[in-house]
Amino acid sequence: MSTGTHSYYFKSAGKNPSLVLNADYRPLSYLPLSIWSWKDTIKGVFMDRISVVAEYDKYVNSPSMKIKIPSVVVLKEYIKPVRSNAFTRFNLFLRDEFRCQYCGSKDDLTFDHVLPRAQGGKTTWENVVAACSNCNLKKGSKSLKKSRLKLLKKPVRPSTEELLNKGRKFPPNYLHDSWTDFLYWDAELLS
Repeated sequence: MSTGTHSYYFKSAGKNPSLVLNADYRPLSYLPLSIWSWKDTIKGVFMDRISVVAEYDKYVNSPSMKIKIPSVVVLKEYIKPVRSNAFTRFNLFLRDEFRCQYCGSKDDLTFDHVLPRAQGGKTTWENVVAACSNCNLKKGSKSLKKSRLKLLKKPVRPSTEELLNKGRKFPPNYLHDSWTDFLYWDAELLS
C-alpha cells in the first residue's frame, strides 16, 4: 500500500461525496470514513432521513429545481456504532500503522506470520504482522532468529478504541474543507 492507501474508499462515492454524521454529529465510522455519493445524499434529504449541515458551491439541476450539493449531512435518527476489531487485513495494517514491522517501509505491504504456519504458527493478532514484500520474502518460513529480522514492536490484539485512534492518524486522500471540524472535534487533545 502506497500513498493512495485510502483512495479506494472514495471511488464508489464519485465526485462531491458527503460526509455522513450520526445524530450525535460524529462520523458513523472513521475507517472507512462514512461518506455517501451526492445522489444518495440528495435522496436522503428528500426522504427526510438527514439534515444538511454544509454544502458545496455546486448544484444539481432537475427540470423543476436547482439544489446545492450537500458536503456534510447528519442522520436524524441515531445509529448505534459497530464496535468491532475484526481480524481483517485492513485492521492489521491499521494496527501496524501501514508500516512493515521489520524494516518500517510503507511500500508493497502484505502480512507475515511471525512464527511460520509451517512451524505451527496461528493466524492471530499476536502472530501476524504487516510486512513489505522484501522482508516477507527474506523471512519466508524461517524463524525470526534464522532470518535475522527483528520486530519493531510485539504484535498484540488491539482494542476497538486503539484502532479508532489509529484511524484518525490516517485521513483519507480527499477531505473537503467543510469536513474537518466534524472529523477531529472528539479527538483527545495533547498537552
